[in-house]
Amino acid sequence: MTVDYRSRSFWLDDLPGSLDPRPPLRGDTQVDVAIVGGGYTGLWTAYYLLRLDPALRVMVIEKEVVGFGASGRNGGWCIGELAAGPDRQQRESSNEAARRLLGALHDSVDEVGRVADRENIDCGYAKGGTIRLARNQAQFDRMQAEVAHHQRTFGLTDADLRILDAREACSHLNATSVVGGLFFAHTAALDPARLVRGLGEAVERLGGTIVEQTAATAIEPGRVITAHGTVQAEVVVRATEGYTGTLAGHARTLSPLYSLMVATEPIGEDRWAEIGLSERQTFADDRHMVIYGQRTADGRIAFGGRGAPYGYASRIDPAIEQRSRIHDRIVSSLVELLPVLEGVAITHRWGGVLGVPRDWYPSLGFDRTSGMAWAGGYVGEGVSPANLAGRTLAELITSTDSPRTDLPWVGHESRRWEPEPIRWLAINGALQVMGQADRAESRSGSESLLAKLMWKLMR
Repeated sequence: MTVDYRSRSFWLDDLPGSLDPRPPLRGDTQVDVAIVGGGYTGLWTAYYLLRLDPALRVMVIEKEVVGFGASGRNGGWCIGELAAGPDRQQRESSNEAARRLLGALHDSVDEVGRVADRENIDCGYAKGGTIRLARNQAQFDRMQAEVAHHQRTFGLTDADLRILDAREACSHLNATSVVGGLFFAHTAALDPARLVRGLGEAVERLGGTIVEQTAATAIEPGRVITAHGTVQAEVVVRATEGYTGTLAGHARTLSPLYSLMVATEPIGEDRWAEIGLSERQTFADDRHMVIYGQRTADGRIAFGGRGAPYGYASRIDPAIEQRSRIHDRIVSSLVELLPVLEGVAITHRWGGVLGVPRDWYPSLGFDRTSGMAWAGGYVGEGVSPANLAGRTLAELITSTDSPRTDLPWVGHESRRWEPEPIRWLAINGALQVMGQADRAESRSGSESLLAKLMWKLMR
C-alpha cells in the first residue's frame, strides 16, 4: 500500500524533493548503536554521536520515513523550555541545577540555528521570540506571577522574559481582547519538516545509516527486533515519542495525545501590516487548552491547538489527524483572535500525537550496564529539547565530559500511566475540565481553582 506522506502536514507537503522511502533493513545486522525512531531525538543523537566519534557504526531505524511523526508535523516552535518547569527541577535537585538546565535549554535554541547553518539546512530559522497574550484578567494575573517568580527565583531578566502592557503586546500581535502579555526571547520559528529531513541527510553524510519502512516491534538489551531482521547493538536507544506504546512492554510508558493544526494560504502584506509578527514571533495566549501559531517563511499562518480526545488504549487514528470537528474549532479560534483573517482560505489541516509521560516530565537516560538509552516525553515542546537530549545522550554514550550529562532531567524516570479504562477517563475528563475553566475565566476574569487542582492531580 502506498502511503501519501505529504498529506500528513503542510510542512511535509511543502518539502522540495522526494519523500520516497529509503530502503528497509535487509536482514540481520550488527552495529555499535541502534536508534529506534527517525525523528528529532533519534537523529540528533545519531548526529552528535558521529560528530564525537566518526568511527561508530550508527543505525537509525524508522517505521515510516524520517519526519513522519511529530518532527514533521509540529508547530515549528523551537522554544527553550520544558513542560516540567524549573520549579520541578529545583524541588528534585537544587536551584543551581534548575538554573543550569534553563541555561542549557536556552542555548539549545541557538544550537539548532548553528547546526542548520553548518549543515546548510534551509529550515527558515528565525529567532523572533514568543509573544503570549493575556486576553482576560485571570490570564494576565498568571503571567505577572510567572514572570516575577522566574526572575526572583531563577535569575531571569527582562532580556529573557518580561511583562507587556496591552499596547506593547498588540505591537507584537494585534489581536482581540488583549489585556497584556508576556514576551519570551528564547524561541525561534522554523519549518520542522525541512529541519528533520536536513538532519537525516547530515547524519548520512557523517556516515550513519538510516533504514525506513522498518517497524521495530521490541527493543531489548543488545538488540532491536523488526519484521525485516534483528539489529544487534551494544547500545539501543528508544526515541519513539508518541509511538512508544507500539513497542512490546511500553503500552503505559507514554500516552499519545493529539494536537491538531491548520495553515492559511499566503497572506497579503496589507493584512500582515495589521496583524504584526514582523520578526516572525511565535504566538499563543494563556488559556489552559493550548493554542499556538507562527508566521511561516512564505507568509502564511500555521496555527494549532489541543482538545482532540485521547483514544482508548492509546489508539492513534489517522482520520482525526486529517479532518475533525477540532480543526473547525481551531479555525474559529484563529479568526476570533485575528478577525482580519475572515475569508482567508485554509489550505491544510493535519495533526499528530505528542508523547506525554504520567508526570509531564521529559527525560533522558543511559544505563551503561544494559546498554539501553531513551529520551522523550516532551509534551509538544520537543523541537529544542530534543536537540539537548540527543546531544546529551551522545555524550553519555561516548563518556564525553560535559556540563549537560548531570542536568536534573537526566535519569529521571516517570511512573507508568494507569491501566485502562482509568487512563481514558482521567485524560478525557481533564480535557473537559480545562475547556470549562477557559470558558469560566473568560466570563469572570478570575482564575479557575478547578483547573489549578486538575494540573496538580495530573502531575
